[in-house]
Amino acid sequence: MSLWIVKIGTSLLRGTKNKNTLEVIRSYCKYLAKSIQNGERIILVSSGAVGIGSRLLGLKQRPNDFVSLQAAAAIGQGHLMAQYEEAMNSHGILVAQVLLTRYDLESRQRYNNASNTLQRLLELGVMPIINENDTLSQEELRFGDNDTLSALVATAVDANQLILLTDVDKLYSSDPRKNESAHPITDVAYSNNLSEIDTQSLNGKGGEWGTGGITTKLTAARIATESGITVHLADGRNPEALSELLNGSRGGTVFHPSPKPIGNKKSWLAHALKPLGDLHIDEGACHAIKEKGASLLLVGIKKVSGEFAANQPVRIIDLEGKEIGRGLSSLSSIELLNAGNSIGLPTRSTVVMHRDVMVITSKNLG
Repeated sequence: MSLWIVKIGTSLLRGTKNKNTLEVIRSYCKYLAKSIQNGERIILVSSGAVGIGSRLLGLKQRPNDFVSLQAAAAIGQGHLMAQYEEAMNSHGILVAQVLLTRYDLESRQRYNNASNTLQRLLELGVMPIINENDTLSQEELRFGDNDTLSALVATAVDANQLILLTDVDKLYSSDPRKNESAHPITDVAYSNNLSEIDTQSLNGKGGEWGTGGITTKLTAARIATESGITVHLADGRNPEALSELLNGSRGGTVFHPSPKPIGNKKSWLAHALKPLGDLHIDEGACHAIKEKGASLLLVGIKKVSGEFAANQPVRIIDLEGKEIGRGLSSLSSIELLNAGNSIGLPTRSTVVMHRDVMVITSKNLG
C-alpha cells in the first residue's frame, strides 16, 4: 500500500469545449476512488479556485491585483470543493478540505500538526484535498504555486510517489515550441541534479490561468526526490493517464529519488522555512561544515545580513557569495553584530547553528 500525492493544475480543471470542469473532476475522481478502494492512500493537491472564481465572475483573464485574486479564490474554492465532494461521495468516499500557507509549515510544531492531521484523515478513509489558502494569505506567506506545495506535503507525510499532472506530455531539454533541436527527457536521475535541462530557455510561467510552469515543477521534483520520493511528470489532459499511473505505469518524465534521503526534518529546514537573513562565513568554517559535518561557530562568521531573532531561519553563505546551507540561528542578528563589543555576550566558541538544525543545500539548490 503506497501513499500518493496527486497534483492537478488549473489548466486541466478549466475543462474543454467538450467537457466542463465538473465532468473533468468526475473523470479524475473515478480513478482516484477506485485506487483508494483498492487500498492505496491518496492526498490530492488541487489548483483551480481562482480560475473557477474568475469564470463565475465573468472575467476573461486571470486578475492581476492581489485583492482581486483573493476575491476570486474566495468565490471559487467553495465551488471547487463542492464538485470534488459530489464526485467522490458518489463512490462512497469522504473528502476533507485543507487550506495551507507557508506560515502553517514554518513552525516545526505546526508542520507536525499538519502532517498528523493528514495522516489521521487517511486512516479514517478520507481523501484530503489541499490547496493554497489564496483567500486570506498575505503575499509573503504564499507558496506561489501548488507544485511546490505538493512537494512539501509529500515530504511532510513521507509519501512514496508524487504525480504532477499537467498539460504537457513530458519534460524537454528546452522549449520545443521555440527550439526544434529540443529533445525529450524521460528519466532524470537524482545524481545529475537536472543539469541536462536548459532552465533558462524553458517557460518559467504558468498558463493564462495558472501560476506554475516547468520551472516550478523542477523545483518540486528537487524537493521531493531529495527526500526519497519518486516524481512523475505526466500529461493529465486524458484522465485515464491517472489511472495508469496509480496502477504502476510511469509518467512521461520520471524523476528518480535520492538513494540517501535527507529526512523529514532536514527537508523542512531546507524548503518549508523562509530565511530572514544571511550568515557569511570564512573558508575554515565552510570546510568544517561541508566536509566534517561540524556545527557553525561564532568565530567562523565574517558578516551578518538581515534582521532575525534567535531560533529563526537564516542562510549560510560562503566567501564566493554562494549558499551552502540553511538552518536556525541560536542568536539574533543584534546579538551576532554586537558579539565582540559587549560584556556578557557569548564567547567566540559559541555554537551559532547546531548541526541538528542545519541542512547543507549547495548540492540541492543547483
